[in-house]
Amino acid sequence: MGRAFEFRKARKMKRWSAMSKAFTRIGKDIVMAVKEGGPNPEANSRLRAVIQNAKSVNMPKANIERAIKKASDKNQGDFKEVLFEGYAPHGIAILVETATDNNTRTVANIRSYFNKCDGSLGTSGSVVFMFDHTCNFRINPDQIDLEELELELIDHGVEEVFEDDDGILIYAPFESFGAIQSALEEQNIEILSSGFERIPQITNKISNDQAADVEKLLEMIEEDDDVQNVYHTMDESSSE
Repeated sequence: MGRAFEFRKARKMKRWSAMSKAFTRIGKDIVMAVKEGGPNPEANSRLRAVIQNAKSVNMPKANIERAIKKASDKNQGDFKEVLFEGYAPHGIAILVETATDNNTRTVANIRSYFNKCDGSLGTSGSVVFMFDHTCNFRINPDQIDLEELELELIDHGVEEVFEDDDGILIYAPFESFGAIQSALEEQNIEILSSGFERIPQITNKISNDQAADVEKLLEMIEEDDDVQNVYHTMDESSSE
């Protein structure tokens, strides 16, 4: 198995945000998708993908429809995607993906978390190069031949295809998302969820005490309402 498999396995062993936080994140994704391509999922591939993700975390249909309607309102503010880069204690690099309607507030909050935990917020480009930006798809495994599927999708940029308890997982570079989404839909393969992840090229193993320092910062960042995702270079086994 490759790095994507190991990365996903490690993250599944970690805590996940509460369902309410997941709904908040998807709600922002819906707003950004509608603002970008309109409220019709058939004509908006990004919105189509977000709706699939909403269903995968059991977000009620009424909530999804309400979020789309709200996002279509001209008075609805937009969310801007902002990436923060920095270092936690003990040299662990951190990437923070946010969706914010008030960048001043978000910058101040993220900086305060790093300062409180003896970390440092870096400049743009300071750590992002340490991560591979990938896209992923989770599909229904019924009547799917893994090897055949991988051969069919390799021309679209697919790098890894594997099966776990969540179904069949497909990983590829970030820029391959549209091509793979179209290929799966053309073959009538059910996409259960999809998204993007930043996989660290190298991870650092630190002591349990040091890992606790890093976890303190990660928890503060993850609890912020503007934060969508957090990635880091700490070896996940360090904090088990």
